[in-house]
Amino acid sequence: MAIVTTDHQVPHTSTVPANAGDPVKLFVRERRDTSDSGPRTPVLMLHGRSVPVLAGCDLQHESYSWAEALAKAGYDVFMMDLQGSGRSPRPTMDDPHNVNPAQQALLTPRPPGFVPGPPTYPFQLTNSNSDRDELNTVVEFIRAECQVDKVAFIGWSAAAFTMGPYAVKNPGKVSSLFLLAPIFPPLGTSNPPATLPLPGFPMFVGGKTGFDQGWAAEAPCEGQRAPGIVDVAWNAIMDNDPIGSTWGPLTGLNRIRNFVRWGWNNTTAAQGGVLGGDVPVLMVYGEYDRQVNTSPPNPNPELNFSVPALYDAVAGSHKLMVKLACAGHSVVWEMQHKNVHNLSKHWLKHLKVDGKTNGVFDMDTDGNLSPVP
Repeated sequence: MAIVTTDHQVPHTSTVPANAGDPVKLFVRERRDTSDSGPRTPVLMLHGRSVPVLAGCDLQHESYSWAEALAKAGYDVFMMDLQGSGRSPRPTMDDPHNVNPAQQALLTPRPPGFVPGPPTYPFQLTNSNSDRDELNTVVEFIRAECQVDKVAFIGWSAAAFTMGPYAVKNPGKVSSLFLLAPIFPPLGTSNPPATLPLPGFPMFVGGKTGFDQGWAAEAPCEGQRAPGIVDVAWNAIMDNDPIGSTWGPLTGLNRIRNFVRWGWNNTTAAQGGVLGGDVPVLMVYGEYDRQVNTSPPNPNPELNFSVPALYDAVAGSHKLMVKLACAGHSVVWEMQHKNVHNLSKHWLKHLKVDGKTNGVFDMDTDGNLSPVP
């Protein structure tokens, strides 16, 4: 078995307002077993809001690479960064003045001589339309590359905002949907703002201390986080951010794009019966994930999230939901990561969980499934 890694630069005409109309190249990494002469069965993996796709899905440390596990199982695995994240273009984001003004004090002592001030680009950066346009460009690239009609989707966290609505609109291009820790606001807005770009700022930043503390709050189980894994994961994020890694403290800052979203809610998830119909859906989340299930409910419907609500909203019957014991939002780097890999491999091959195409399950840390009444 020879797992080969190929990094692609996929041409795209940007629809991000900051560089609209410009030719850009989207970063896509491919990992596959080139010794397998059979048909190429493609899987596309997409990152969430704050973690570049390689740090989340292809962490080169022990057994943590999800993409490698799928490639070894015979899948042609593609991973993409949207603009504003990872190794794809980050328009306006090299200017530290475009950091959230409330966070600019974090940019000390680096870059040297930085003086906080108003954004030079006073708008939010990307939006639902531009994200879905980029996803479509990469889907078309994969379809041509592998000579297939459909691509299987795997999305982590806020990837649901892009992959969910795209699958609803393009069932002829999507074979299945695996959503890990999906962010879903059941009563979120359906329509874009009257004008784009929306006033604001292009990016937030996050530091290693906050990264560690936020993760620790969701990791109460003994052994849930392996010794040293915080350093490994943070270093992987920094490896994909050559500018942010030179800002703030010596550990660097993670630049997180500020995006405007709409069109992912109860109405979208039920539309046409596509999800759970032409596009089977499996949603997986950790029992301690505080980001995907808002408790108590947030009075702002845009910030009130629920995975069970997504399961209920999907109108088709081919839908499953699995809750992972001793897991948080960062489950890709936790002790349950191998079970996530195995669950996704089983799903991609059979489109079933425990032999079923419908239902709600719990999974313990040994990978055992039990149906929830």
